[in-house]
Amino acid sequence: MQTTKPDTTKTISIIGVPLDLGQSRRGVDMGPSALRYAGLDDRLRRLGHQVADNGNINVPVRDTLPAEGGLAFLPAVVQACEAMYQAGHKAIGAGHLPLFLGGDHSIAVGTVGGVSHAEPTGLIWVDAHGDFNTPESSPSGNLHGMPLAALLGLGAPELVNLGRPGPKLAPADVVLIGVRDLDEAERSLLRTSGVKVYTMREIDARGMAAVASEALVHF
Repeated sequence: MQTTKPDTTKTISIIGVPLDLGQSRRGVDMGPSALRYAGLDDRLRRLGHQVADNGNINVPVRDTLPAEGGLAFLPAVVQACEAMYQAGHKAIGAGHLPLFLGGDHSIAVGTVGGVSHAEPTGLIWVDAHGDFNTPESSPSGNLHGMPLAALLGLGAPELVNLGRPGPKLAPADVVLIGVRDLDEAERSLLRTSGVKVYTMREIDARGMAAVASEALVHF
């Protein structure tokens, strides 16, 4: 079996994003600290990479923000995602590979958006959920269920136009793997989106290796 050595020519820029405002469950903001505590930096260096840890994006603490209806904490999430967008764009401009540590899934509006600003981008999204809701389709108003739709130009203008106006990805450049739990309206949006979707049923039938290989060939 032929193996490929990791590309160690690019410095990995670690960027922490302790964001938990896109959903209601507490604790996901501890992700960056947990990964650093587990020795992420050292493990990357042992693989031969140069590593630059750029600390954390500044994110407001939930308890200091006013309670909101509608799209929960939208201004604070947009502010944090704008910072991520710029951090990712800056890292790529320096020839680095940005590695973002979240944080709930709303961060993808900033992380993927920033990367896609610099060069053509394909996205493999591994998730049991589609994250393809819009404000009209979302039962909860939680922003962590909307980032993939926003990246394709659907949803709240504040998310769709973050960093630069309009979609950040084309549907043909997105593959969604592992879906098993979609809201009904979200399912309809995804079905007509043009995104390639592999459900858990397909993975169970074919195996993850076959699905992953096919997803990579897609690009």
